[in-house]
Amino acid sequence: MKRLILLPVLLCCSILHAKADGFIIVDPGHGRPPGPYAFAPLEITYHHVHVKINGQIATTVVDQEFYNPNPQRLEGTYLFPVPKGAQIDKFSMEIGGRQVEAELLAADKARSIYEEIVRKLRDPALLEYAGRDVFKVRVFPLEPNSPKRIQLSYSQVLPSESGLISYFYPLNTEKFSAKPIKNVSVKVELDSPKPLKTIYSPSHTVQIKRDGPHRATAGYEASDARPDTDFALYFAPEKDEVGVNLLTCKSAGEDGYFMLLASPGVETKSAKPAPKDVAFVLDTSGSMAGKKIEQAKKALQFCVENLNDSDRFEVIRFSTDVEPLFGKLTEATKENRERAESFVRDLRAIGATAIDDALRQVLASRPAENDRPFMIVFLTDGEPTVGETDEDTIVAHVKQQGAGRTRVFCFGIGEDVNTHLLDKIAEETRAAAQYVLPEEDLEIKVSSFFSKITEPVLANPVLRVTGGARISKMYPQSLPDLFKGGQLIVVGRYTGDGAAAVEIEGTVNGHSRKFEQDVKFAADSPETEFIPRLWATRRVGYLLDEIRLHGENAELRDEVTQLARRYGIVTPYTAYLIIEDETRRNVPLTMQSMPQLNTDSAAKQVVQQNWSAFRNRRGGEGALADARYGSTLRLAESPAVAAASGAIEADRALGLPATAAPPMSATPMAAPSGDSRERVAQYTQKTRFVNGRNFFQNQDQQWIDSGVQGVANAKRVRVQFNSPDYFALAARESRALPWLAMGRNVQFVLDGTVYEIYE
Repeated sequence: MKRLILLPVLLCCSILHAKADGFIIVDPGHGRPPGPYAFAPLEITYHHVHVKINGQIATTVVDQEFYNPNPQRLEGTYLFPVPKGAQIDKFSMEIGGRQVEAELLAADKARSIYEEIVRKLRDPALLEYAGRDVFKVRVFPLEPNSPKRIQLSYSQVLPSESGLISYFYPLNTEKFSAKPIKNVSVKVELDSPKPLKTIYSPSHTVQIKRDGPHRATAGYEASDARPDTDFALYFAPEKDEVGVNLLTCKSAGEDGYFMLLASPGVETKSAKPAPKDVAFVLDTSGSMAGKKIEQAKKALQFCVENLNDSDRFEVIRFSTDVEPLFGKLTEATKENRERAESFVRDLRAIGATAIDDALRQVLASRPAENDRPFMIVFLTDGEPTVGETDEDTIVAHVKQQGAGRTRVFCFGIGEDVNTHLLDKIAEETRAAAQYVLPEEDLEIKVSSFFSKITEPVLANPVLRVTGGARISKMYPQSLPDLFKGGQLIVVGRYTGDGAAAVEIEGTVNGHSRKFEQDVKFAADSPETEFIPRLWATRRVGYLLDEIRLHGENAELRDEVTQLARRYGIVTPYTAYLIIEDETRRNVPLTMQSMPQLNTDSAAKQVVQQNWSAFRNRRGGEGALADARYGSTLRLAESPAVAAASGAIEADRALGLPATAAPPMSATPMAAPSGDSRERVAQYTQKTRFVNGRNFFQNQDQQWIDSGVQGVANAKRVRVQFNSPDYFALAARESRALPWLAMGRNVQFVLDGTVYEIYE
């Protein structure tokens, strides 16, 4: 077999932090000029993945284009770590007008290749794939300043657990390309013999398009990106009118974590949509003048046009006074819709803001005997200025009149809204509040929201579990109503194990509906590691909102601190709590989560002031960021996506530009910014969540498992990087491979022992 010829360390350290699918190792000897020469890493122009899943059979087609930015012709080796259980079907690469051959090496031979690369390059990134087969082919020539396209396909039988079928693709290409990848896309076409219910990605925000009950497409796409999370997709064929599926994660001797998915899919047994009552309440005070009122009017016109014939509705505008259109809930006939559209079209912005009067009147419009879901879409851009203005009193009125039967969906427009008031109203009515920034489009947000609630399937749902397991700390705490085409994601903790039944009961049109599913709460199931982090993300969002809306206490602070540190929910909001806690416990500086922040007095003052403001501010740009941050965490569907989105809102609260945070990396931190706020953002970004553990990078550029702080008296074993003991550890402990792949200076806890990998 032809030997692998490898790049110098300087180059390959850039390339081989590739926790990815296919990558090329370049031989610098071919065409290299005499004397010192700095080779640039290869770049990736695009990375496209197209998956077709029929039942449980998946065929994955990978299309990658590499680009050689060097002025020399190069030679290299393409390696593709094969997903477990997959079989390569086709490889396509044209060289000189002919197709080249490739070979598939079994895991034992593949491991020797990975380890040899680690030894020669002194770069451990490929250890993550030890234990997998590898697809290998020589690549020559890599023409100067030219692209090289590689295509391959593989097939596999997808596993099914508790009725959920899972698909994974290794998309973790964090440092694979010298530049951000111009285009990354994953398209999954699903074709199921039974109607599809649940379709869910815990890793990425995917767009789901259903084509009838049996087919759907899930897509993810990004431009100028450095993907750092593997792609995962779960889906479930029909078992009942509402599909109910359960996943668990539990280590022996500890309480478990569960995730429950419930979805009615795109078709229900009822031929007609269940009727609902909807009231649209629009703030027309003077501050709404201009763009805000025009967008709000277009949004309401869209909503009115998309009412079902069986619905009833009302339109109320308010400023200093309150003016209803019909004076009662009215049938959504063509004539009444046209009348409502004309009413909305003629609205003008003038006057003060009588929020309490408007809410009282709309809540009173619901008939006493009414089995229909009653939803209020409430749009305002300000604080109450006339009538009752006390926040708690207004919320008490809503709670008293709503009596658990009404949902008040709030839209706060602009930066002058009282976020505490709107969040509390939404909280009391089991609804949600959204905040629309000046640069965002209100019409799109409202229209998108209303499209999702047009057809109720189950109102006032309640979750029960019977059997040997007991659930607790469930989020959301009160289940929201379920709509056609929607999906309910519930996470929580459980004790006990074994066979059980999950029951979701609610009402539609006054009739009780119940959906039951036999499930199993596992005694030991560590594979679904995203569930604990998703639960922790939602839990932290809930706890922070409790602090923001209802006041702070030591128990709330301590739990936020512990969860944020353990699960990598680290932003300027939680940073102050973490460094305060570690200072109080006298944690050595080298073991602290953010030693750079704790020794930077100006930056430390920024996070302290930000935490104080978080507990008190109700309006303004910072308060909007606070509210949006909490919502991002509480409603998270993917921990990684929530972390990225939450970081944007946290930076916004500091007054920084709302741009996506750069991906985490093992490279040394960039020179600290001269702006103390920017330094706070830099310090809180030096964290990575890998294989169920959160790691911080200390001042010595060492990655430290956050769990090390909790085992101060544990046995410690120092292992020199690239030594025989190092590779023996890698061969012996497969769980540690992703942690070893992080770099040459790492500390982690394994079975009560602290392992320190050192240079």
